[in-house]
Amino acid sequence: MKLFNKKQSDIPRRRIGNDAVKSQESSSAIFKRNRTLTGSRSNNLNATSSIKSDFESPRVHVHHLTKQRRVVFGGLLIALLSAMLLYLILSNFTAQAEVGVSNAAISKKINNSLYEQAIQDYLDLNPISRFDFALEQSALTTYVESRLPEVSLVEQKGSVGLGKTRFVISLRQPVAGWQINDKQYYVDAKGISFERNYFSTPGVQIVDSSGASVDSGKAVASKRFLGFVGRVVSLSKASGYAVTQAILPVDTTRQLEIKLKEVSYSIKLSIDRPAGEQVEDMSNAIKYFANHNKTPSYIDVRVSGKAFYK
Repeated sequence: MKLFNKKQSDIPRRRIGNDAVKSQESSSAIFKRNRTLTGSRSNNLNATSSIKSDFESPRVHVHHLTKQRRVVFGGLLIALLSAMLLYLILSNFTAQAEVGVSNAAISKKINNSLYEQAIQDYLDLNPISRFDFALEQSALTTYVESRLPEVSLVEQKGSVGLGKTRFVISLRQPVAGWQINDKQYYVDAKGISFERNYFSTPGVQIVDSSGASVDSGKAVASKRFLGFVGRVVSLSKASGYAVTQAILPVDTTRQLEIKLKEVSYSIKLSIDRPAGEQVEDMSNAIKYFANHNKTPSYIDVRVSGKAFYK
C-alpha cells in the first residue's frame, strides 16, 4: 500500500512556464517593501496606462476632474472679466467726436466737421480728456469758443459706438448785426460778437449817421461796442421795447442812439455806463412821458439817475 500512497514531499513539482513565473514575480513584487512602484498617479503619463487604474481610486479621479474644471472655469472667468474691462474702457474713450446742434431754430446748414476738428484738437492737447470721467466740459467749451465764437456751449452726450462720442453744441443767436470793413459781424444777447450766423438775419442792423441803409451800413467799432449793443437790445426786449435801429453818432464810438418800435423819438446812451441801468432809466422816462402825454425829440440817459430830453 505504501507503493500507492506516496508522500506529498515525494511528488515532483510541476514545471511552471517562464511567463507565469515572471507574472507571479511581477505581481508579487509590486507592493513589496523597499521596491520601486512601477506606476504613477499622474493622468498625464501614458507609460503606465495599463496599470494606472490599479493606482487611481475613484476619489482621486474625481479630484483630478474637479481640479481641471477649476482651471477651465478660472480661465473663462479671466477672459470674461478682461473683455468686460476692455469694453468699459472703449465705451468711455473718445477716439472720434460726432457733433450735433441743440438749437432747433437754425435756418442754415452747419459745417459739422469744423466743430468736430476743434474738439479733436482740444483732445489732442489734453489726451486724458479722451476718457469721459476726466473731461472738463467747461474747459472744452472755453477752448472751442476761443476758436469759434459762435459756439456758446459744448456738452458731452455719451457714447454712440466704440470709441465714438457725441457732442452737442449750442450756437449763439444774433440780436443785431453790423458790417465792419466789408465783414459782417453779429452780436448775441450776452454781447458776444461773432461772424458765423446760422439763424435768420437779425432785425436790428447798426448804421452810422451818414444815412447809409440798414442792410449795407458800414462803420468801424470795437467788440466792446458790439457787446454793448447786444446787451441794450436784449434788455430793451425784456422791458417790453423792440429796438429797430442802432445808430452810431458822428465822430464817436462811445455813444449809441437807438430807435424803438413803440415810440417815435430816439434814446441816447453811452457805453461807459452799464447797459442795464440806462435801459431802466429809459423805461422809466418813457412811462413818465406817456403818463403826461408828452412826446420829446429824444431822451438822453447817459448820466446816472437823470434823463434829459428835448
